[in-house]
Amino acid sequence: MSAPPQRRAGRSARPAARPRVRIHSRARSAVAGTARPRVRPWRAYTVVVAIVLSVTAGLLLYFDERSSRSHAQVVGATAPGPDFLEVDVTLQRVDAAAQTVTAKIVTQLRGALQTADNPLVPTGDVVLETTSLEQTVLKYPAGQQIGSSTVTFSLFDGRISDYPFDRYYAIIGFAATVGGRSVPLVMGLTEGDPFFVFKQDGKLSEGNGVAVTERISRSRSTFILAWFMMAAMWALALSVLVAAWLIVRQRRGIIWPALSWMAATLFALVGMRNAAPGSPPIGSLLDYAAFFWAELLVAVGLTMVVARGVRVEGGRGSGP
Repeated sequence: MSAPPQRRAGRSARPAARPRVRIHSRARSAVAGTARPRVRPWRAYTVVVAIVLSVTAGLLLYFDERSSRSHAQVVGATAPGPDFLEVDVTLQRVDAAAQTVTAKIVTQLRGALQTADNPLVPTGDVVLETTSLEQTVLKYPAGQQIGSSTVTFSLFDGRISDYPFDRYYAIIGFAATVGGRSVPLVMGLTEGDPFFVFKQDGKLSEGNGVAVTERISRSRSTFILAWFMMAAMWALALSVLVAAWLIVRQRRGIIWPALSWMAATLFALVGMRNAAPGSPPIGSLLDYAAFFWAELLVAVGLTMVVARGVRVEGGRGSGP
């Protein structure tokens, strides 16, 4: 008779309800934030736009410099007549340390001065006088094909220690005779050195001779890279100095990864300085503006960390 009541009691028994946990609204938002980080697409768009603008600006600067270098300077008589001499000058290499500019000279004859419609074979002996201090005269015999010649011109009014703001001048001029007779001359100059730009600063025509003064300065790409190198040197040096100050202030002792980074930066600056375009000598403006000070700050920061770390580690070792 007692079984039915037990069954009723078993049927009516229910599991204990779980306690409800109330999550605060701030905690709920924090949990939701960690689970699903808020994505802000405008930041990604800003980065993409900045990259596109930088690449576009770089391409525009490149094409502008390329187009300016492709134009040749033409100097000489405006109406030389049918018989004249054409001298094509390619300024190949500027050696600022040796104060010279090397040029490739190609001479061509026009009109009755050439043989059998060949502008490289003269009818008479060609004597080409130059403003070079080393190759003052170039001679080409009659009836033989004229080959290209390499002539070195001198630079003046410039110091390589002013790198990258150094500027030079060179006088490039010619006067020609064919068969002992003076002939008109037309000169064309083109640039061939990627580290320098050439601009005409003045020209002089005396009789049939032609001379031009060229102002030679560093190219735009060299300027940009030199300025970037100076800014990078200061940025690296200040980064090392700030990190060293934090380590010393917090009394962290000797941190070997930090010391390795600082020592690597000390030698990396030397490699960066040696990679400067144009190979400027030690003691140039680049060194006094950035390199010397960057090396000093990195060395000071490294020494601070080591000195403070030795004191902290020594104090820990002498304790009980």
